Amino acid sequence: MKIATWNINGLRARLSVVQRWLDARQPDIVGLQELKLADNAFPVEVFVESGYHAVFHGQKSWNGVAILSKTPLVMTRRELPGQTTFGARLITATIGDLSFTTVYCPNGKALDHADYERKLAWFDSLIGLLEDECDREQPLILCGDFNVVPAAIDSWNETRFKDDIFHTEAERHRLQRILDWGLVDLFRQQHQTVQAFSWWDYRAGAFHRNHGLRIDLLLGTPPVAARLRHIEIDREYRKKQAGLTASDHAPVVADLE
Repeated sequence: MKIATWNINGLRARLSVVQRWLDARQPDIVGLQELKLADNAFPVEVFVESGYHAVFHGQKSWNGVAILSKTPLVMTRRELPGQTTFGARLITATIGDLSFTTVYCPNGKALDHADYERKLAWFDSLIGLLEDECDREQPLILCGDFNVVPAAIDSWNETRFKDDIFHTEAERHRLQRILDWGLVDLFRQQHQTVQAFSWWDYRAGAFHRNHGLRIDLLLGTPPVAARLRHIEIDREYRKKQAGLTASDHAPVVADLE
């Protein structure tokens, strides 16, 4: 089974790129983030034609998450308790015996911005959801754009950005609490010393200079981690495809037994 996560930075603008990627890579389950469109604009029929069922939680012009699956899925949660004012950022579905959640975690903007403290509170709510409603002994995947750089190796310049947004101890502490609850960073399970990134700014040639951050994660409970065969960041789809502008994020794709 092939699973993936991808912040597409606007589904309306990136739909053709997503279709090309689905046709080329044939993932079984995908978490998408930053749809930037309302539910009534979600292109269900396009994904049906590509062989996917879909559940989605959209928001006009901002945020938005979706799950695509080749097999039927049942949506079980469409928001994070207590955090609805922060927008459409979480969706959960059951696919067979697998619980699959994708998230678009708040950016935080800057340490002196009100959204930074709200970001930390959002993470606290996510940790509470795991503790109150989830079972680490069962197959569960939590994936998406976390807007946190897990460790120094995941930043192109930790020295420059240490203690700045995405790199703070408070953000990393909350991500570590998520892992400590019972989740495994699947990329780091297989690539313990590899420096690789999933996001690059559009500006200043950041992608070509490999000035990026690893902020898009596939996390799984031990029953999922035990099935991991291979995981990679699909850099090819951070590049233009047939003249189509790519997202500033690359998909993260894992093969499970």
